[in-house]
Amino acid sequence: MTQKPVMHSAHWGAFHVQHRDDQLLIEPFHRDPDPSPLLQNFRHALNHPARVALPMVRRGWLENGPGPDQRRGADEYVAVSWEEASQRVAQELKRVGEAYGPEGIFGGSYGWSSAGRFHHAQSQVHRFLNTVMGGYVRSVNSYSSGAASVLLPHIVGDMNEIARRGVSWEEIAAHSEVVLAFGGLALKNAQVASGGLSEHTERGFMQRAAQRGTRFISVSPLKSDLPEEAQGEWLALRPGTDAAFMLGLLAVLITEALTDEAFLARYCIGWPQMVAYIRGEEDGVVRDAHWAAEICGVSSDLIGQFARQLHGKRVLVTVTHALQRAEHGEQPVWLGLVLAAALGQPGLPGGGYTYALGALGHYGKHHNLVSFPALPQGKNGIDRFIPVARIADMLLNPGTKFDYNGRQLTYPHIRLAYWAGGNPFHHHQDLARLRQAFCQLDTLIVHESAWTATARHADIVLPATMTLEREDIGGAPTDRHLIAMQPVAAPYAEARDDYTIFRDLARQLGREEAFSEGRDARGWLQHLYGQLQEKLAAHQVQTPDFSQFWQQGVLELPQVKDGGRMMRAFRDDPDAAPLPTPDGKIEIFSAVIASFGYHDCPGHPVWREPQQKPSASYPFWLIANQPASRLHSQLDFGDYSQRTKRSGREVCNLNRDDAAAQAIVDGDIIELFNARGHVLASARLTDTIMPGVVQLPTGAWYDPVEPTAARPLCRHGNPNVLTMDIGTSSLTQGCSGQITVVQVRKFAGEITPVQAFTPPAIAD
Repeated sequence: MTQKPVMHSAHWGAFHVQHRDDQLLIEPFHRDPDPSPLLQNFRHALNHPARVALPMVRRGWLENGPGPDQRRGADEYVAVSWEEASQRVAQELKRVGEAYGPEGIFGGSYGWSSAGRFHHAQSQVHRFLNTVMGGYVRSVNSYSSGAASVLLPHIVGDMNEIARRGVSWEEIAAHSEVVLAFGGLALKNAQVASGGLSEHTERGFMQRAAQRGTRFISVSPLKSDLPEEAQGEWLALRPGTDAAFMLGLLAVLITEALTDEAFLARYCIGWPQMVAYIRGEEDGVVRDAHWAAEICGVSSDLIGQFARQLHGKRVLVTVTHALQRAEHGEQPVWLGLVLAAALGQPGLPGGGYTYALGALGHYGKHHNLVSFPALPQGKNGIDRFIPVARIADMLLNPGTKFDYNGRQLTYPHIRLAYWAGGNPFHHHQDLARLRQAFCQLDTLIVHESAWTATARHADIVLPATMTLEREDIGGAPTDRHLIAMQPVAAPYAEARDDYTIFRDLARQLGREEAFSEGRDARGWLQHLYGQLQEKLAAHQVQTPDFSQFWQQGVLELPQVKDGGRMMRAFRDDPDAAPLPTPDGKIEIFSAVIASFGYHDCPGHPVWREPQQKPSASYPFWLIANQPASRLHSQLDFGDYSQRTKRSGREVCNLNRDDAAAQAIVDGDIIELFNARGHVLASARLTDTIMPGVVQLPTGAWYDPVEPTAARPLCRHGNPNVLTMDIGTSSLTQGCSGQITVVQVRKFAGEITPVQAFTPPAIAD
């Protein structure tokens, strides 16, 4: 059977899709100059065996009732009717709400489940808990930018101004002479953007800039972090040493009088303290090029030459997410800004500082004149929260105090976690510890379309539709195309969309009107679209009515070219347009941060030695970066993701010389291990990774041979078995999962088939 093609959208692109027999035929949006291959992950996804077909209840919870249980992740499930499942969920919500209040409920979601702005799982679960349960314990920040998003407002401004409205790709192509990219500019990251991405333009802009003469320099352990179109240079430092390298560059600029002292005096606060730290006047340690070279693994001559080549050039310094996803990740973010300021570049066309350029398809783009309205989430009746990466700490240590951004907070005692649209067994670190944390709950409720590791640890699993099985509107503030996301298939088996599930629960709990406001899903789409029309009409922009928009499938929105607006206005007149910092200037020294008294993040940027370093037991750095074959862990069973694996396992890149020393050949099944666990992967030998470093991307679904093991063996290749679950610092408590240390050897044990996409045992 063949259907007529319809328009749809994903976080990695807009597309036309047609259902033919047992697969989907996908044609990228015709205006996309560089479509993402991730679209092909949809081809056979609708009826994949990993889909959740029926409401399920974990046997141990069904028999024994709510309570901590070590069987989570290793128990079988019992299929129940929707009526029974929703009744049990409503009863448990009522029990916990009456006994413990909103402080006993954690609303877990991560917002990436769909590009649709209405069926946005994070908004749905939060709206439900606010309007029906009176609130919930929330999380703040993200795993991707948890350190930077807290630090940047202290030293320059809101992260959205620096990243989303920073220096644009158009400016770079026209003006930049040097783009110094700490962490690189990997196109695999820029092909994804929350809410949708109808035009992938980064490759073309890099090519234009390179042809004009822009010098791209990628500072990264991985050569692949800069595409060939950039015609760039690769500088490999020891992982996690970028802050020391930047201090070495600053030392050369200071010693050779190559700093822009007029800019530093007019636009910055704290430069004298920075100079004193570098010269050793603060603690007796001189942080010059020789000092930095010993830490970074490059020569002091290289550092000196590198610094001199930056002087007098239009330089853009960018620091990607990866650098701050590590111990003391705040420091390279801060020092990147200091380096740009020392060169006098902030606010110049194509120059200065930008955070996370290339880390998402949003960044470096122009903004729409108005944004598409968000689903209102209601008011949370309590103000209890944790930094998102501290979920295991919270569940394992209720009542314990912790530091965060100048405050001392207390972990609440969570009895029930409600998860929709997220997979913490992808995002989080030290997965054996995370499993122990989830075992402390009374109840874990999950909405899922497939049997992810998170679903396998849940007490109640409610089957949710995929994006292709419902209608929605896709759009992002930096995407000029609004997409009518038309369904291509009926819901799989008994799957329901999150809104339908929550509306039924709200009815049982006597709060349906508060949650739904009397609208069905189509009613909400029309309502939100109407709000967009009103916003555009205020700018004298006329739009088609909803039915016409739905029929044509795409609406082009007007945009404004205001990239770098904050820094440009600040440079033009710092008195009239001060930065939103305490002093209105770039804070090289922050009196506010200094007042917190955090040794691991003092008042100016510093070098702090990480606790994780290679040793005789674990001699290799492991880079656990974002995958090229999927968004996070989504659709890991999809066609494109599967094609990048070998024998169904994730691929680990290692240097040829390192492999030879371990008697490893290309295609061998290798074992990566440390004190937290073991991971199997297929070895790929390459010269594009520095010696002493191995790279295994995140996103392979967690597949432990023994789920309850203290040091599990994941046969599929999930590196977060190995990464350490600690905060980046007391200031931000961000995720530090980018880097860890491991031993690598050819695997000598029994190689069992990957079971990640096989549903758990279902009781008769």
